Amino acid sequence: MLGFDRRAARYTWTVALIVLLLVLVYQVRQTLFVFVLAVLFAYLLAPLVNVLDRVLPMRRTRTLALALAYVLVVAILVVAVMQIGSRVVEEANTLIKTFPDLLAKWQTPTPGAPSAVNSIKEQVLAKVREQIMQSTSSVLSALPKAGLKVLSVATHLIDVIIVPILSFFFLKDGRRIRDHVVELFGDGPRRDLLEDLLADVNLLLAQYMRALLMLCSATFISYSIFFSIMRVPYAVLLAALAFALEFIPMIGPFVAAVVIITVAGLSGSSVLAVLIFLAAYRMFQDYILSPHIMGTGLELHPLAVLFGVFAGAEVAGIPGAFLSVPILALIRVFYVRLRKARARSQLTPTETPTVTL
Repeated sequence: MLGFDRRAARYTWTVALIVLLLVLVYQVRQTLFVFVLAVLFAYLLAPLVNVLDRVLPMRRTRTLALALAYVLVVAILVVAVMQIGSRVVEEANTLIKTFPDLLAKWQTPTPGAPSAVNSIKEQVLAKVREQIMQSTSSVLSALPKAGLKVLSVATHLIDVIIVPILSFFFLKDGRRIRDHVVELFGDGPRRDLLEDLLADVNLLLAQYMRALLMLCSATFISYSIFFSIMRVPYAVLLAALAFALEFIPMIGPFVAAVVIITVAGLSGSSVLAVLIFLAAYRMFQDYILSPHIMGTGLELHPLAVLFGVFAGAEVAGIPGAFLSVPILALIRVFYVRLRKARARSQLTPTETPTVTL
């Protein structure tokens, strides 16, 4: 007779449930992305909310501190949009209008330059014109279908409104939710492990989001100052582009550098000076500024980051590329914490674990 192996059946059901959970997560990935954005936005606001909560005389609830924090953030965003956003829009419109003239000017052969240089310029220009024509054709062919995209645009606008609302509830009831999750486990090593994991995740996400915002802000300020000093046209626009693309690890800064060098070259600025600045700033940020701000909680090898970015972009596009680094960091935290717990369980009472996070 064929026997029934309970252990094999348990493993089979576990694998089946994990696969089913992964399929479910993939199906609701857009909704999960909105909630993840809300959590990350809550981590950005948490320091301000905590400060206001300590300063305000009424400390029974965090609602007043949350409301005041949101008012301050909205006021800062309105001022930033009025002061910087209008300048970015103005420079973008100017670049769009003058771009054909810049291409025509750059197409003119340089007097005294070798024929090989002029030939390279012509080849590059041909590629640029080809890409522009392809993009224009794609846009024109997509215009009849634009009406079908209204619902999608409305959905994204709703997401922009929902993210701060969800962040409000995460900040207000996050501790209570955390306590309810911990209470599902009885006293023992599993509960201790869960508490350690939640503490590590909380520290990692808080540190990562605040450091990422600081790095992006440093990029915008540094680029704006250098481009203004070097009289590079569209300085604020290029700095804002670098600020936005800095949120996508590795690939974003590379794309920003290509765009900046292209615009600088077409506008007649010193491409060599811009290239030297971009390389120097990238080395300064990657080897000095970023390790100092990020700390030791995000120790990921560049190969792992590249794999995560490409894999995330292939699975979920730009959102996947943006979330790839924190997801990899969380996986590392889980692995290190589980390894530490296992090492602790195998030690004698007189020994101490040597695994560090």
